[in-house]
Order: sequence, then structure tokens, then C-alpha cells
Amino acid sequence: MSELVTKSVAQEQPGQKIETRTAAQRVAGFTVVVTAVAVLAVLVATAVYAQDKYSLKSPSGIAFSDFKGYEDWAVVSSARTDEVLKVIVGNPTMITAYKAGVPGNVKLQWKPKKSAEAPFVVDVPDVFKQAFVMEKDSKRFPKTGGWGYAVFNYDAASDKFTADEKSLADCGHSCHVAVKAKDYIFHPYQKR
Repeated sequence: MSELVTKSVAQEQPGQKIETRTAAQRVAGFTVVVTAVAVLAVLVATAVYAQDKYSLKSPSGIAFSDFKGYEDWAVVSSARTDEVLKVIVGNPTMITAYKAGVPGNVKLQWKPKKSAEAPFVVDVPDVFKQAFVMEKDSKRFPKTGGWGYAVFNYDAASDKFTADEKSLADCGHSCHVAVKAKDYIFHPYQKR
């Protein structure tokens, strides 16, 4: 019967080739399409998630992507307040500049906690809190000695960074004026 239907359809549309596929062939084709769509969705979701923090910009226009790779930058110095432990890091260009006498940095901040494992009293990093960044660009930040400042907060529960909306280009400048003679930098490159 299906042969008769195929012949009659072919007769109704001369010159056109009629494609007949089995149900198994249609399912196989559908499976390939569904798999491709699923793989594409996973890749897009992974790319979006991976780009999350580096797609952020502070209200002043400082992009987190300007500091890409900061996780592996060299340690310049460290500091501690009652609220946070700070590790100041610099990219390779800044380390070279530091050694030549021109400072600049990124400050990574954690909430501190007492070590439960050390046989002595020592504060260690607990929950990562934020990346405080400084970017030198005299054209973009002429009112602050050429330095732009921004804060990117980290939320451990969601494992996400957000630009601090209260972080304007001069947010760190008022504190850093005290060290204007050192190009607004508190921490010198520490001797190794």
C-alpha cells in the first residue's frame, strides 16, 4: 500500500524526487539535532558563566577584565584590618614598574579567621570578600592623580562577583591622598 501512495504522490508531482525515510532514520536524525542543541546550550552556559566576573564594569567605567589573570599575579604586600586580610598583587608590568619605583596594585580581601590547625595563634583567610582595584590612566582619571579605583564584591553563596555600585572612580582616592608623595600607593613592593 505504501508503494502505491509513493507512486501516486510521485505521479502528482512530476520531476520531483520523493524522499522516503524510515521511522528509525527520522529518530536518529532528531537525536543528532537534539544532542547538538544540548551541547551548544552547555557550551554557551559555560562561556557565560566563565565570563561573568570579567564582564563586570564599575560605575566609573573600570572593567574587571582590565585585571584579568590577577589570581596569578605576584604578591606586592599584605595588610590586615579588623575586618579583612588584604593581599596586594601586581601584574608583571606593575612588578617591573614597582622595582623601578612606580607603584600600582590590586588588593584582594578576605574575612580573617583564627587558624584551627596551626599550633600557634595566626589569622588566615576565611571567606573571600572583594577585589579592590586601582588603574592608572591620567586621561580617564585626571582629578585623582591619574588613578581610578573600583571594588568588585564577591558573594560566596552564589560564587559570583558584582561591581560595587557605590564604587565611583574616586572612591579610594580620599584615603590615598595621605600617600600622594608615593603616587597614592600605601604598600611598597616588599623585599623578598
